[in-house]
Amino acid sequence: MKKVLLAVASMLLLTTGMATAEDASSLQISGDYRFTYEYLKGNVHDYTQLVPSSLAGGAPAAMPVQGYSVKNTALMTNRFGLNLKANPLEDLNVKARMVMNKVWGHETSSPVDGSFFADRAFGPNDGTMGHIPQDNTLRVDYAYATVSNLFNAPVWFSVGRRPSTGGTPSNYRQNEEKTGTGGIPSIMVNYAFDGYTIGFAPDIDALPGAYAKFCAGKGFDSGYRGGPFDSGLKDTDFYGLNVVPFDTDTLHIELQYQIGKHIFDRPSDNGVENNLGDMSWYGGVATTKLGNLNLFVSGAVSQTDPNGAIASYDLDGDGITDAQGGMLFNPGEQAEKKSGVAVYIGARYDIATTKTKIGLEYNQGSKNWIGMVPAEDDTWTGKLGTRGKVYEVYIIQEMDRKQITKNGSAFVKIGYQRYDFEYTGSNFWIGSPAKISGLQATANLNQANMFAAVEKATDIYATFNVRF
Repeated sequence: MKKVLLAVASMLLLTTGMATAEDASSLQISGDYRFTYEYLKGNVHDYTQLVPSSLAGGAPAAMPVQGYSVKNTALMTNRFGLNLKANPLEDLNVKARMVMNKVWGHETSSPVDGSFFADRAFGPNDGTMGHIPQDNTLRVDYAYATVSNLFNAPVWFSVGRRPSTGGTPSNYRQNEEKTGTGGIPSIMVNYAFDGYTIGFAPDIDALPGAYAKFCAGKGFDSGYRGGPFDSGLKDTDFYGLNVVPFDTDTLHIELQYQIGKHIFDRPSDNGVENNLGDMSWYGGVATTKLGNLNLFVSGAVSQTDPNGAIASYDLDGDGITDAQGGMLFNPGEQAEKKSGVAVYIGARYDIATTKTKIGLEYNQGSKNWIGMVPAEDDTWTGKLGTRGKVYEVYIIQEMDRKQITKNGSAFVKIGYQRYDFEYTGSNFWIGSPAKISGLQATANLNQANMFAAVEKATDIYATFNVRF
């Protein structure tokens, strides 16, 4: 009898151990580390600088500035990411990513903020946390849950902090695989949102891998409404329809329309004071693979629909307005719809025998182009939001070492970026853009700029990347 009891107890313990192991195996952990060195140099054109009231004797003033050069010859950063994935129930998974991103020798973003572009000068905010260097705090980049096979159909619902950064085709230069059905065209959005997605993936022989999804996200919450503390602000919401008619290893076609309602006048964590109107975008991307050659072309159109409201900026915190502007118009100008256009093309050749990848990219944005891309991994400014031209070339060399872990890999990347800015206000929608080559150093307040007029900039960089 004792032997029977011992056998039963052993089986129970073994079964319990197996269940525990099975539960533990549903949690997948991976991560990455990246060291980056950058040599940055830029040329500022002659322009008129806005001087805040506290520095100008009680009222904002204009200061003529002759062109000059600016550089940082040794900017170094550490980035560490930790990824989690769990499948607690059938057809249910949870994914999360936490990121630390900081400048060597600094616990703030000030070394990379500069006074050149709005997407950097305003500092890290809700949409760029973890993507712009800040400090050594490990922050949540995304965290969301997805339920698949709803109604016993190829339908899914996903909600949480969305993976709306690093989309196609920017993954090529990051040496990343294409984001799955959660991705979006990088020329249109590179910004972290809290929101939800409803998707549908029909099985159509003529359209392999096809799917479509509706997405919604919140860019700003205006807080409580009513009473004496009602700010009068409205929430900033974004809606998008993404259609992928073809998705295979050799051809990917993606189309998207999106609209932002009640756009804020500054990043949501920097004291929103006014809703300026709506913005809409439509565009897409196509990628193909011909042997070892990867090619892509992407394009988009942006359009503003201003409500006539004016953004006011107290740059020095003394209670006096230093600068004003509407959605792509200056005070005194008519508030009207304006459209911008951007294109993004590139190629990457992969040499399998040496594990080397060589890439070349080009993008160009028109005078009134606006991209919602402040979380792009570019130090000067998000390159796909540039009003002008950007050239980039890079070489990726994978380390030829035996793989120990499932996701284990390492590579070195060396690259060069060249920005040729044609109009002011890249990655900003306040005020009417001006031709940089026509700017002058004057004392005319009507011609004053909040940001220095960078005309050309370069970034020579090298990274060491480890994934585990």
